[in-house]
Amino acid sequence: MKSIYKYLFLGASLLPLAACEDDFLERQSPTLIKEEQVWNDPKMITSLLANYYDRLPTSLSTLSNWADFAAYDEAMWSGNNDDRNNLVTYGTNRWELWDYGLIRDINLALENLDKFGTTLTAAQKTQFQSELRFLRAYTYFEHVKRMGGVPIITNQLIYDFSGNVTPLQQPRNKEAEVYDFIATELDAVKDNIGNGVSQTRANKFTVLALKSRAMLYAGSIAKYNNLMGAPIATPGGEVGIPADKANDYYTKSLEASKEIINSGTYSLYQRNPDLGENFFDAITKKSNNPEAIFAQDFSVTKDKRISFTYDNIARNVREDNLSSSNITPTLNLVEDFEYLDGTQGILKNRTADNSDYIYYDRPQDIFANKDARLYGTVVYPGTAFRGLPVEIQAGVKVWTGSGYNTVESGQLGTNYTDGKLLTGSSGPHRSITEVSNSGFYMRKYIDPTPMSSTRGIRSELWWIRFRYAEILLNAAEAALELNMPAEALGYVNKVRERAGFGANSLTTLTVERLRNERRVELAFEDHRVWDLKRWRIAHEIWNGSATNEDAIPMALYPYRVVRPGHPTHDKIVYDKLVAPRFRAPRNFQLNNYYSAIPQNVLNSNPKITRNPFQ
Repeated sequence: MKSIYKYLFLGASLLPLAACEDDFLERQSPTLIKEEQVWNDPKMITSLLANYYDRLPTSLSTLSNWADFAAYDEAMWSGNNDDRNNLVTYGTNRWELWDYGLIRDINLALENLDKFGTTLTAAQKTQFQSELRFLRAYTYFEHVKRMGGVPIITNQLIYDFSGNVTPLQQPRNKEAEVYDFIATELDAVKDNIGNGVSQTRANKFTVLALKSRAMLYAGSIAKYNNLMGAPIATPGGEVGIPADKANDYYTKSLEASKEIINSGTYSLYQRNPDLGENFFDAITKKSNNPEAIFAQDFSVTKDKRISFTYDNIARNVREDNLSSSNITPTLNLVEDFEYLDGTQGILKNRTADNSDYIYYDRPQDIFANKDARLYGTVVYPGTAFRGLPVEIQAGVKVWTGSGYNTVESGQLGTNYTDGKLLTGSSGPHRSITEVSNSGFYMRKYIDPTPMSSTRGIRSELWWIRFRYAEILLNAAEAALELNMPAEALGYVNKVRERAGFGANSLTTLTVERLRNERRVELAFEDHRVWDLKRWRIAHEIWNGSATNEDAIPMALYPYRVVRPGHPTHDKIVYDKLVAPRFRAPRNFQLNNYYSAIPQNVLNSNPKITRNPFQ
C-alpha cells in the first residue's frame, strides 16, 4: 500500500512542472488519427474502400459458401458428411441478407467526405463518392434479389436519446423501388467513376455490368412472377413488381449491355487454339484477359489466398495428403452441354433399343464432339489436369457367358486379376469420401499452378464477378424478351462460336435454348439459383420428386470390359445411375423465392412486413 501512495504523490508533484510547458495540452497524438486526416488522405480512403469491396455480399464463390454449389443441380457433395446430399427442403432463411452494417458504413463515408474532405480535389472527391455509391447499389442489389423490397437508407440514422426510436424504424420500400434506386444510382455515377479499365475496382463498365444484370432480374420478376397462377406478392408491393414494368427493365438491361458491347473495350477470350483449354483460360488467366470486367482478386504475395483448389482438386492429382474432391459435377450438368451438331447433349451409353452397351475404345470417346465448354468446366474420364491423367474408372464388367458381372473395389488405384486397372485412383466410388461419387471432377476455378492445392501455399486464382460472356447473354435475353429475335441470336451465336459451334449455329432462338446457354456458359459462377428464381421455375425443376431427374443428382460410371478373345475386350462402357450417397431430391418451395426477414429485425422494427409464406 505504501508504494501506491508513493507513486500517486510523485505523479501529483510533477503536475506543476508539466503545466509550465504551455503547449503540452495542444500536442497532437502520434497514434490517433483525426477525421479530417482520414477524409483528406486518398491512401486512407482507398484503404477503406478496399475493406468495403471485400465485404460485398456474396452468395457462392470460391472464397465463401462454395460447398453450397453441391446443394443444387450443378454438383453433388463427395466430401465427408452427407448433409448436402440430404436436403429435404431449403430453409426459409437460406439466402437471408440484412447487412445494414455495410450500408451504414458506406453512408457514413459519403457524409464524411462531404464534411471533412476539404483538401481533396473535386476530381478525387467525385471519384470516391462515385465508387461508394456503386458499392452501395451493389449491396442493395444483393439484398433485393434475396429479400424483395428492403428499406432504402442513404444517410445515417442517429438516435437522439429521447426515448423515441420510431424515427429510426424505416419501413420496407417496394421491390420495384429498390431496383429503380439501383438504376438511378448507377446512372448517376457511370460517367464519373474513373478507374480506367481496372478489373478489381469499379469503373464505368463495372457499373454498366451491374445495371445489365440487375435490370434483367427486375424485368424477369415483373414478367414471370405475374405469369404464375398465384403471383407472389404483398399488398404494399414489398414483394412483386407490376407486369407493365417488365419491358422498361428489359430495355434498361439491353441498353447497359450494348454500351459495354459497342465500346469495344472487352471481348471473349480467344487466345488458345484448343477451345476447351481456351474456355478454362478465360476464367483463370489474369494477365491480358479481355473478358474479365470485375473480379475479386487473391494474391500469394499479400497472403490473401484461398483453399478452393485444395478442397476440390481431383483425387489422384492432389498435392497434399488431406482433403480434395468435395464438390463434384453431376451428369445432369454434363448432359446439358450440347453436341457440336446442335443436338441434345445426352451421352450415348446404350444402343437405341437398350439391348446392349455402346463400346468405346477410350474413356473420353463418349464425350467426342461435345461443346468445348464442357472440357473447360469439368474433368471427365480420359482427360488430364496439370498434364497428369485423372484416372477415372469405377471397375470392370466381366462377361459371364450370358451377361456382365460388375466388379468394383473397396480401394482406389487397384488392379484386376488380369493385371490391368480395376478401380481408378480417382474413383469414382460409391462410398469412399473425398473422391468423386458422381464420376466427374471440377475443372473451372481449380488452380493449375503447382503447389496451389497445398495447405502451405493455397491458391491466388481470382473470382470473376462480371465477365463479357454474361453481358452477351444478358443482352440476348433482354432482346428476346423485347421481341428482337435477330439481335438476340447474334449475341448468343458469338458465345457459342467460341465454344466450337459454327458461325450462326442457331437460326432460331427459344427461351429454353437461351436458358440452357446460361446454364453451361456460367456453370459454377453463382448464376444458377438466381436464374431459376427470377424465371419462377425453381419450384418446378426442383420439385422434390424422386422420379424427376432434374431434382436428383445423376452419376456416370465407366467400366473396362473383361471379355478375352472378343472384340469388346478392354473396351469402355458406361452406367448412368442415381448418384451414390444421395438421399433426398432437391425440393424448392414457394417460400424459398424470398428469404425470411430475420426475427430480430421484426422484433426491433414493427414497420417491417413479413415476406409471403413466412
